[in-house]
Amino acid sequence: MRAMLADYAIPKNKMQAARARDSKYHSSGAVIHLYHEALNLFTHLAQTGEGGEMLLYLLSERFLKMPQVLCKMDLKTDTSMHYHGADGVYARVTPEGVIKLYWGESKIYGDASEAIRDCLNSLSPFLLEPDVEHAGRERDLLLLSDKADLNDEALTRAFRRYFDKTSPLSNRVQYCGVALVGFDADFYPNEDTAVAADEIAASAKAALTKWSKQIGNRISKEKLANFEIEFLCVPMPSASAFRDAFLSALGKK
Repeated sequence: MRAMLADYAIPKNKMQAARARDSKYHSSGAVIHLYHEALNLFTHLAQTGEGGEMLLYLLSERFLKMPQVLCKMDLKTDTSMHYHGADGVYARVTPEGVIKLYWGESKIYGDASEAIRDCLNSLSPFLLEPDVEHAGRERDLLLLSDKADLNDEALTRAFRRYFDKTSPLSNRVQYCGVALVGFDADFYPNEDTAVAADEIAASAKAALTKWSKQIGNRISKEKLANFEIEFLCVPMPSASAFRDAFLSALGKK
């Protein structure tokens, strides 16, 4: 995760320019400068959710094959504050030319039920609210029309037209969600026990039935059953230790 800080937090066009400069001068200085710029965007706060947000980014791009089109990190003005919006925005395009916009939310808690509840509760306004001026997603939609970055100028211009209210393409956007929850799981070994990796995998698969039921119940309560949601469960030895390790890896702790 630490090695991917710049890819996550720095706009793609800015990273592309740095790579071009380094290639021209046979250097790595421009990219390394952006790495430190990215590092400085992360908070030192102990209860930060930024580790979960970055984990959501990595799993969405690498395994769900959904590129991030808006990163909140580049919008921060104060590292001690959190940007109020979705934990990133991701996109897919259907064969029919419809943009599926995935609003991202992540929660890393000790308790799985609380993580699922709060994650879907935070996600629901982005999917349920009508398209009005003060909708929770409105600020992010405005940013998408201005700051969407696909690392290709022509493609980015075409993509932004979907979020221009005066364009007929604005009717071809479908709102979806991508959610990540991390939580404590008791099937990991501790300093006094040893467990084989396949045993951990088997325990996780068995527990998935319970997690899926909790997710289904919460989706019903939040009235999200008619929406497409990619849901990622990440059981951990310790959610708090994950946050501490992330801050330590960034030199923030």
